[in-house]
Amino acid sequence: MTKRRIATTGAPAALGPYSQAIDTGGQIFCSGQVGIDPASGELVPGGIKAESQRALRNLGAVLDAAGVSYADVVKTTVFLLDIGDFAPFNAVYADFFPDPPPARSTFAVAALPKGARVEVEAIAVRSGAN
Repeated sequence: MTKRRIATTGAPAALGPYSQAIDTGGQIFCSGQVGIDPASGELVPGGIKAESQRALRNLGAVLDAAGVSYADVVKTTVFLLDIGDFAPFNAVYADFFPDPPPARSTFAVAALPKGARVEVEAIAVRSGAN
């Protein structure tokens, strides 16, 4: 199997020893993205909706760097600091993924990097790879 690292300045740099994404040729495995502004390196202000929008835009930048889009995403995993943010997160999420939306798991967690309220990771399949 061939593995290629995906990196873009359109999303925050990795906060540890991991890649923004790995492309295996047919599948792209995206690391979790939080609501950090890639220019400032700081969490965006404005709560769950603003963080969700920024996290999903960051994810979009990684997908774009891999040559795929939101339409190619088949699975997401969402981590919420507060499960009470499920509805406002969904309202933002629905604007990013075309129909049919990807399969998804959502978990409440005790903490996220940099004090974030939401983190989103994804798996995409390159068109023609299935």
